[in-house]
Amino acid sequence: MPGTLIARRRFIALPAVLVVVHAVFAGSATRAGGFVASETVFPATTRAWLSIPDFRGMQQSFRSSNYGQLLNDPAMKTFVDHLREQIAANGKQRLAKLGLTLEDLDKIPGGELAAAAIEVDGGRLATVLLVDTTGHEADTSALVERITGRLVEQKAVKVTVPGAPPQLTVYELPPDPNDVRGETPARQRRVAFATAPRALLVGDDAMQVGQALSVLEKGRQDSLATVEAYRAVVDQCAGQVPAAAAPIRWFLDPLKFAKAYQLTNPPREKRKGPDYVAIFGRQGFDAIKGAGGVLVFSEGGHTMRHHSLIFAPPLPGRDPDSVERFDLAARMLRFPNAAGVAPAAWVPREVGGWAALQWDVQTAFGSAESLVDDIVGDKGVFDDVIASLKEDPDGPQIDVEKDLVACLGKRASVITDHLEPIGTDCERIVIALEATDEARVAATIAKVMDADSDMQKIDLAGHVAWELIDHSMAIPKLEVETPGGAVAHADHDPDDEAHRRRQRLREKEGRLLPHSTVTVAKGHLLIASHRDVLERLLKAEGGATLAAATDYAALQAELGKFVPAATSARGFGREEKAIRPAYELLRRGDMPKSKSVFGQMLNDMLGDGKPGTVRAQKLDGSTLPEFEVVRKYFGTSGLAMETRSQGWYIVGLVLPPAAEQGVARRPEQPATSP
Repeated sequence: MPGTLIARRRFIALPAVLVVVHAVFAGSATRAGGFVASETVFPATTRAWLSIPDFRGMQQSFRSSNYGQLLNDPAMKTFVDHLREQIAANGKQRLAKLGLTLEDLDKIPGGELAAAAIEVDGGRLATVLLVDTTGHEADTSALVERITGRLVEQKAVKVTVPGAPPQLTVYELPPDPNDVRGETPARQRRVAFATAPRALLVGDDAMQVGQALSVLEKGRQDSLATVEAYRAVVDQCAGQVPAAAAPIRWFLDPLKFAKAYQLTNPPREKRKGPDYVAIFGRQGFDAIKGAGGVLVFSEGGHTMRHHSLIFAPPLPGRDPDSVERFDLAARMLRFPNAAGVAPAAWVPREVGGWAALQWDVQTAFGSAESLVDDIVGDKGVFDDVIASLKEDPDGPQIDVEKDLVACLGKRASVITDHLEPIGTDCERIVIALEATDEARVAATIAKVMDADSDMQKIDLAGHVAWELIDHSMAIPKLEVETPGGAVAHADHDPDDEAHRRRQRLREKEGRLLPHSTVTVAKGHLLIASHRDVLERLLKAEGGATLAAATDYAALQAELGKFVPAATSARGFGREEKAIRPAYELLRRGDMPKSKSVFGQMLNDMLGDGKPGTVRAQKLDGSTLPEFEVVRKYFGTSGLAMETRSQGWYIVGLVLPPAAEQGVARRPEQPATSP
């Protein structure tokens, strides 16, 4: 149970990604317009779009931000140079199919730089890059020659496209020798590029490049700008930043993009398991029609700020405030606004981060049946599981809906932190679910935990708690039958698929949170990654609290300029505390060994997929300076979400570091594990 309620904190993920990307950019600020806005050039079938209307202005804003200053610090030079080399190498690999490099994209923009992923006939995605080259005509001509040379080096052959304009050049590349998918016939690989007065177009679909070329002056009637979801994003977000702020603009049609991406990039090996893209489409999540917004650096006293809208209007004829706003499992997307979404009195002042979400848990539970059955691929599984929890003599014998779900409130919180000294197991996380009937929730959890042989009962700061037994430390493993231990049921079939699924889930939970601890206290069901952090929370009330911290108050005051007092989600994070564990592990070369949820997710994504193996760290962090040298560049981050009739409006921002934030010194990690 604990592992199924994992939430991870990364308030600064988006700006951190942008820091890395823009580390390779440099230039002077100018503004020009070589064509109409790119959203009127790209078609309505555009599934993903990114635009920087004033590329040079954005660079200047980024350089003046704390992130830009960090990268320009002399102490960071050696690492940044290495980072540039690696980004350039990776960029070359990804852009090679278009004959481009990241360095190319830095030299030629004189105005807007835009990219689009467009769904074409057959459901696949075509990529088109559009650059305003005003003032960089000579560099653009030289780039076209380099593109041609690179394609020829890849043994590409120039082909003629009937009816194509003379400005359009198309090359066909041989099949990719590294593509082991074995498609028959082999997938066609083409690169098309065209120049126009003050514009360059490059893409992997000649028709899309040609169409964009033909509408550069006046745009097209069926453009992205005409899409309802895109218009909603613009109406809400565009006016939130001044035009001179050089924003980054984006738009995404989530499910349509994901479906087209799957078709365009089929896995090299056949994968087992459910197709979540198809499942979410069947379960009503296609009610989310689009998401997008704007992001700026160094504007309004903020290091970074973004305004985003998730556009999900109610189905035709439905009340936007009704449980039936959407169909099937999508009904669980109910996040009611509430005043006073703030840290509880027991959240200590010095924690690294906190977030809270208002969620209609009862509706979510009632809407989960079709989703669970669809994922498992067998109708009735959800009801069977709920019934077994109530009726199985070897189970906890609880009525989940009445004894647990009905007793929970509408607020879920996450608290994150780390202990010192920094190590692979120093990060901490606590999930808190509001309990409206604490006594009944406590009794229910006791039944669940007592029926689980992997959970041991402990006393924690005067509270009854349960801790997951870390079987990975049990070497050699000794198996004995003990009174009260888990005994296989007489009718149990060890080869039963349901049993195997439960075993795999338990193994995954144990790997992600091997020390998870659970209790019911302070009006909440508390699920922690480690016993020590839960003990701190249980002892915290009455001391210095996060809600009273000056940096928290300053951040919330800034958010209050953009959102009302009643919101459905709030978040707060201290950048230096969020970044430091990964920073230190990166310096030591130990990032792949991190036992945090985030670190293990990275291993899953970047590793070889074999259980028990540790990936090699791809980025050399040995030249990073001591963290104290760069600490001064990190401030506080936060976000707020407001539920609206048409979806969810989100504002996130980062404040520059204050001279003093009055944060208490972090507690030391215990010398021995509990």
